[in-house]
This record gives sequence, structure tokens and C-alpha cells, in this order.
Amino acid sequence: MRSRPSSRPVRLAVAALAAAALTGTAAATASATADSGTGATRDGFGQACGTNDLTFKVSEETQAGGYFLVTAKAKPGITCYLKGTFPSAAFGSAPEAHVSPLEQAVTGTIKLSGSTAAYAGISPKSTNSDDGREYGQLIVAVAGYETQAVAFSLAEPVLVDKPVATNWHADPDDAVPYVG
Repeated sequence: MRSRPSSRPVRLAVAALAAAALTGTAAATASATADSGTGATRDGFGQACGTNDLTFKVSEETQAGGYFLVTAKAKPGITCYLKGTFPSAAFGSAPEAHVSPLEQAVTGTIKLSGSTAAYAGISPKSTNSDDGREYGQLIVAVAGYETQAVAFSLAEPVLVDKPVATNWHADPDDAVPYVG
């Protein structure tokens, strides 16, 4: 098994994601609806989005060899800003199941309020081989708010090998994770 170097902050975020995954799951098309408590206030102006400020939806897409499209929207009454970095995500608690960034630069910040959404694409496999391990859930959080991560049960297990994610984007077409 190959391992990639990981800094201490990344390992701590990974541990937080794994711990959060053990606290509960939701269906792949369900929405996370925990109360706000991080990031934004009810008036929310200028505040960063925290995981609990958002509802998430995960759908399977067939483009680019198949990927998961994560849609994030602000909860009613909340306005917050989501940085254009990749989401904290993992398919399980093992280090090789944690998502790495696909894009090299930060994209624009997205103002979320009302029906405005942000999108990120997560490819479970960035390798061109039959290697990997199957996982049955996807854990998602806003970077920096991993302790409130939301776990989605997948319709069927997916083969995971060096998963990657795009940054958050305002257009779902920009969130397609083209690997290779």
C-alpha cells in the first residue's frame, strides 16, 4: 500500500471527519439540517459558512467517468460566504479514503443565501487501475468545520483509490472533476 505524506493539520482534520462520521448518517439524497452554530449569524453578513449553516445534497453523476456532485445551500435565514477551496470529504476513516484537492488554486468566494447554491465534484478514483477499496458512505464538511461533518450513505459501495475533489463553484458545470 502506498501512502502519501500528510501534514499534522491534515491528519487532525481527517481524524475529525472520521469521528464525525461515526456520529450519524443520512441518505445520499437527504439534506443535513442541524442548527447553525458555526460560521454565520442569522443576519450573516460577511460571515464564513460553517458546515451547520448549510444543507447538503449528494447526487451521482456520470460525466468524467462518474463522480459525486455535492450541492450546498444556506439554511433559511442565513447568509454566509463559502471560500472557493475544496470541501473536507472522505469515504471512510482510512487515510487513503480522504479526498485531496484536484484544483491547484483557490476559486472565488460564493455568497450563499436563499436558493443560491455552491457545488463541488468528488471523484472516488483518480487512478487508472483496478486498485482501491470499496466504501459505502461519503462524509462531507466545510473545511475548518469538520466536527459537524455530515455522512451520506451511498446507494451501493464505490471503489475508492486516491479520491479528489474540485473547489466549491457557483456553477455545477465547473465542479466536474476531470481527472488525468
